[in-house]
Amino acid sequence: MKNSGKILNFIKTLIPLKVPSNISVMYPYRNHYIWSLVEKYYNKYYDDNNKRILIIGINPGRLGGGITGIPFTDPVNLEKYCFINNTIERKREISSQFIYEVINKYGGIEKFNNKYFITSTSPFGFVKNGKNYNYYDEKMIVKTWENQIIKWLKIQINIFRISKKVIILGKGKNQNFIEKINNKYKLFDRLITLPHPRWIMQYKLKEKNYYLDQYLKSLNNF
Repeated sequence: MKNSGKILNFIKTLIPLKVPSNISVMYPYRNHYIWSLVEKYYNKYYDDNNKRILIIGINPGRLGGGITGIPFTDPVNLEKYCFINNTIERKREISSQFIYEVINKYGGIEKFNNKYFITSTSPFGFVKNGKNYNYYDEKMIVKTWENQIIKWLKIQINIFRISKKVIILGKGKNQNFIEKINNKYKLFDRLITLPHPRWIMQYKLKEKNYYLDQYLKSLNNF
């Protein structure tokens, strides 16, 4: 089976665990139309048996992967840069905008996806009080989801037969969590951590070009 089939089979097996009652879990794959877009994307860019390097974000956002089913990809970029037409409401996600600037400077989505596979520590996004919520900000999620997160990561590692290298998006809590489980389970030999796109766009916009260069250097040297 090719990578595309393995990825889609993996996604089909995803089941969210329990969360506190004031937090909702985003699960776009239940929607038949969204699933058709997800199938098109992975069949288009991962229909091979090539090795890939994982890029691990935090969790999908409500304006990006939380609605398209594709990490760091909002509906606009899905159509404009991935060439997959869709009728999802045209909302933009700032993390997606930054990532696709990186992808385009790297050489485009086909070249990027031929080497890398973007995923997240939690494949499910969370919403609290109408806003994005990160898995590491809720102790219950960190504690009860940890073993399952490790299983999910191991499956993705096995799909791509990666050479034990990984890029983590999100310095601080996401980095600390991945490093903690890696110290215990030895999932990766080499970890590089980059600032999260949302942090860059929200707090370091004037220095965006510096961070774009930082990303490109890491991608080209990895």
